[in-house]
Amino acid sequence: MKILGIGNAIVDVICKVDENFLLNNNLTKSTMKLVDEAEFKKLLSNLKIEETVSGGSIANSIVGISQLGNKVGFIGKINDDELGVKYEEGLKKENVKYFYSKKKETSPTGTCLILITPDSERTMCTFLGVAGKINTNDINDSAIKESDLIFLEGYLWDEGDAKSAFDKALKLSKNSAMSLSDKFCVDRHKKNFLDLVKNKLDIIFANEQEIMSLIGTKSFSDVVEFGKKLNKLLIITRGEKGSMSISGKNIFECQSKRNLKVIDLTGAGDLFAAGFLHGFINKMSEQENLEKGTEMASKIIQKIGARLS
Repeated sequence: MKILGIGNAIVDVICKVDENFLLNNNLTKSTMKLVDEAEFKKLLSNLKIEETVSGGSIANSIVGISQLGNKVGFIGKINDDELGVKYEEGLKKENVKYFYSKKKETSPTGTCLILITPDSERTMCTFLGVAGKINTNDINDSAIKESDLIFLEGYLWDEGDAKSAFDKALKLSKNSAMSLSDKFCVDRHKKNFLDLVKNKLDIIFANEQEIMSLIGTKSFSDVVEFGKKLNKLLIITRGEKGSMSISGKNIFECQSKRNLKVIDLTGAGDLFAAGFLHGFINKMSEQENLEKGTEMASKIIQKIGARLS
């Protein structure tokens, strides 16, 4: 197997809202907030659902990599409930091998309310449910050992047992990549993330805000210097400013595509990672990897949700 993703198995519930909805509910645009089940239901109660999809950041990337013709798998915890059944079916339909046997749990399958404002930005409210309770027993050792690369998400650090699962997966893997996930996530786990980035991971995906928060700077030139000294593969997405990969003294850049009809930014980073990793595992050049990531991200932001088809 080329790539195995390990992340929060979350059903995405996509809704359109106006700016006032965010203000009235004290939500910070373009971030992810963890909520309990009661708050999740309250937020959803007055909204019209546009689409429901088997999501979660890493799962979105893994589906994208599968759609590009690669053999992939995913580990994520779900309950044996209606949403859990739909989640598993959704992944299997996309030719993703699912390495988890669902069973009856006390917590429901995780859900993420994705709120799209008229400017196409997305703000997320996540009720992790059983997804955040992934532990070492849920990690399929043989699936990791048989994979060329594992891809992890920073969001996994938001609950206790997940960290142990994360550590176990890293120890068993041949190569490892991780997405920093979200600026607030970085702020919550800065010390741990810095240790992972410097000492344990091979490939790191971050957007400009996340990496600047991680190293505590407001200057992008500091990020470039950090990347050079890191001596890992650091990939940074910068929105309209394009993307960059840094590996030692090797720096490559790719411009963002212009004049796109942006509808929804959900999944832009996830699909960028999918395109980049597709190139990486198929031994394409660094420049081609960035270009494939940019192509995938450009396609996804012109439709609602984080699935290309």
